[in-house]
Amino acid sequence: MNRFITALTLAIAALPTFAITVDWTCSTDAEQWRNGGNVEITPYDRHVPNDILITNYTDQQIQGFGACFNELGWIALGHLDKQTRNSILNDLFSPEGANFTINRTPIGANDFATEWYSYDETDGDFELKRFSIKHDKRNLIPYIKAALKINPDMKLWASPWSPPQWMKTNRHYSNRADKLNGLSPDKEVPTGNDQFIQEEKYLRTYSKYFSRYVEEYAKKGIKISMIQFQNEPYTFNIWPNTSWTPKGMTNFIGNYLGPEFEKNHPDVELWLGTLNTNNMEHIDFMLNHPTASKYIKGIGFQWEGKDVVDDVHRKYLDLPIIQTENECGSGDNDWKAAEYTFSLIKKYIQGGASIYTYWNMVLQDECLSTWGWSQNALFVVDSKAKTVRCTPEYYVMKHFSHFVKPGAMRLHLMGLTDKTLAFRNPDGSVICVMHNPDDSARKVAITFGDSVITVNLEPHSFNTFTINE
Repeated sequence: MNRFITALTLAIAALPTFAITVDWTCSTDAEQWRNGGNVEITPYDRHVPNDILITNYTDQQIQGFGACFNELGWIALGHLDKQTRNSILNDLFSPEGANFTINRTPIGANDFATEWYSYDETDGDFELKRFSIKHDKRNLIPYIKAALKINPDMKLWASPWSPPQWMKTNRHYSNRADKLNGLSPDKEVPTGNDQFIQEEKYLRTYSKYFSRYVEEYAKKGIKISMIQFQNEPYTFNIWPNTSWTPKGMTNFIGNYLGPEFEKNHPDVELWLGTLNTNNMEHIDFMLNHPTASKYIKGIGFQWEGKDVVDDVHRKYLDLPIIQTENECGSGDNDWKAAEYTFSLIKKYIQGGASIYTYWNMVLQDECLSTWGWSQNALFVVDSKAKTVRCTPEYYVMKHFSHFVKPGAMRLHLMGLTDKTLAFRNPDGSVICVMHNPDDSARKVAITFGDSVITVNLEPHSFNTFTINE
């Protein structure tokens, strides 16, 4: 305990002295998004140990929070009247709502598309004469434009689940074309080979496929800021996907996609991802590859990536990291799922991620994917009753995204930090987000500068404190 008090004293010495005010927002399963109640602010006494110290030492800069535009989400919103639909969109994208500022969109079909499709299914069309984004005009583009109308500064990044089928070795959108019936979504195994045809004419055409995608979306008034060229290259399953080896990925980025975008789209960043692996040997190989590494501006992780995100951040300190897809759940949409999502957000951001991305913003009824997997969403629409409900995970995301602004710096903490994150916004305000997972209330004392903030956290609650000096 003496060593802990000494550490607190030394850390506090580095902090300025200010009078502070604190606003507290709290959510529980019974009552979401309300004033948390009384906040006790007292002078710091170095002889009295406290639970948490917010230091002035910073780590990564936060670029923002967001989620993914999926076709089934826009279809779900279509069951609602215009006023309700606009209300949900504001809840997602406006500064008064969740303030999602950097969001994902699929390139072609994913598991929440209406059907399988790519932008060019004409076998051997190496000149991409039949390339078309016509399918996206029905659901994806209207969805994205509705968000841009609310937040014109929203950034958008994109990734495909599968290339055109004729570019794959098995000539099928699925990695498990032989198992489309009866394969459970949890039966995933790595292939250990490249399912994209590793021939120059295919690789060169595919790089131009991405280039055309960016150009065609720009014609619709939608700017793509970043590309990650393959969703989950380590997944082997029934929905659209394609397996790649580290050698195949670095060859494509270094010799084809990188040069193509350097020449024609220098303002679009290429990130390595979305990686669903914890194999550091593979990650090191790709990030240190002599040809590909110069084009890689960041790295995207999901699923197994949470096991290595902190190691990657320590080893490649200047490389930004994005969490690309919140683990999708099984359609429970309950408070337990929200508490698990909090643990994921904390794991990735404390590990060094600058961006955190939820998966489905809106689904309907049983929340089923086109390929039969019920997953979680932030809003669930009842297509028959024409009503919508907000799920607990929306509030978890909002407890971060509403308060933590793009450009915020993560602050280091000391003490009992297992359920807490803190940030300093560009305007100087400090945001502290805390989770009490216990079955009982928890009294917590937070040291900030020369003040101690004491609060009583409700059981199983999410709490955000906005501290102004």
